[in-house]
Amino acid sequence: ETLLIESSIVFLRIFSSQIIFSLILFGAQHARNTYRFNLARAHTELEEVQLRTRKLNEDLTAEKNRRDQVETKLRQAHKMEAIGRLSSAVAHDLNNVLTGITSYPDLLLLQLPPESPLIKPMQSIKRSGLKAAAIVQDLLTLSRRGVNINKTVDLRSLIEQYLESPEFEQIQSNHPQVKIEFKFEDTQSYIQGSTIHLWKTLMNLMLNSAEAMSEGGILEIELQNRIVEASDVEQLGNVPEGEYVVLTVKDTGIGMSAEDIEHIYEPFYSRKTMERRGTGLGMTVVWGAIQDHNGYIHIDSALDEGTTITIHFPRSREELKESSVNVELADIKGQGERILVVDDMDEIRELLSAMLLRLNYKVETAASGEEAVSYLQENLVDLVVLDMTMPGGIDGLETYERILKLHPGQKAIFTSGYAKTEKIREAQKLGAGPFLSKPYTVKDIGKVVVGELAKQI
Repeated sequence: ETLLIESSIVFLRIFSSQIIFSLILFGAQHARNTYRFNLARAHTELEEVQLRTRKLNEDLTAEKNRRDQVETKLRQAHKMEAIGRLSSAVAHDLNNVLTGITSYPDLLLLQLPPESPLIKPMQSIKRSGLKAAAIVQDLLTLSRRGVNINKTVDLRSLIEQYLESPEFEQIQSNHPQVKIEFKFEDTQSYIQGSTIHLWKTLMNLMLNSAEAMSEGGILEIELQNRIVEASDVEQLGNVPEGEYVVLTVKDTGIGMSAEDIEHIYEPFYSRKTMERRGTGLGMTVVWGAIQDHNGYIHIDSALDEGTTITIHFPRSREELKESSVNVELADIKGQGERILVVDDMDEIRELLSAMLLRLNYKVETAASGEEAVSYLQENLVDLVVLDMTMPGGIDGLETYERILKLHPGQKAIFTSGYAKTEKIREAQKLGAGPFLSKPYTVKDIGKVVVGELAKQI
């Protein structure tokens, strides 16, 4: 009996040891499996963290690039704004001078007999003045003031007209080694714009491309309509979604470096040799015009690999309006209406008076806004021609406001050596008629005056 008890105790000890061993072994296996599971999960989480980190770094890099692009554009805008203020002031003074140079020959040509030997010199003076005025217009483009983009323009038709122009013929004549190719879609290419500024943009782009191929090459002009979708925005240089008319000018010329592209829109920055003619404002004018047309320009170029310039203009759904026909001098003569000319410059008052007298109007003059208001306190006129900027006294807008208090509904037109400004728009809201930019011709002033006098109050 004692032996049986001792044997049972031994058996229980051995069985307990086996159970304990099994439990330890199970615990170890469970711990190992748990460790492996946790290790695998940790690896997965680490990979997810690394993936998120890479994505975050990519997003940060992309955001930094976007921020750098915005800062670059902002610096460029500030620079162009400063240049614009300077160029606008210079253009104003030059336009006042050019008014006499272009308008007096125009006035004298109307008085000379057909056989006069003075006709040719007068025409030459007038052409030179108009060329100078075109350069001044470039300065006004830099200031981005007064560009009228409310007109529907068929860009394809404008390009086709340019291809038949003397300017284009001159490019072909000066660069016979350049082959020019055109690709147009057979669809309407309407945008809201200014014909003059678009013409200037096209001319500068084609001239630059042709001059970049002194040894010959191919210049391609392509025009197409395109819908920019969300997936295209970043690829196209952050062009917003929408419908566009896309103008592409591509050449196989010498190309540009990254540094050249960075400075390409700066006035007078050029890689042209000194013997090549130009104002140094070509691409600056292009940049300003595209900004005014709410467009987007992208340049893709490298040295010895040519240049591709792509411009996106917002597409317009408005229909074209018929352009007005040219008028003869007899169509713009007056019936003896009284006109008050207000300008602080003696030369401008004398010239404008002579032009209006030639058109059969009775003319009175005033050298300041205060003098004009004083005259109209005792007199009536059919029309007032007001200069907007008259230093040393009240400007054209304040003069007009005072005149309206004396004579509500008084007809008036404004002139200025500047382009159209916010003050002129404000005056037009008060009832003033069309704006006439200096310099102007006899027919220019005649058409505007006839049109304003014919308006019903």
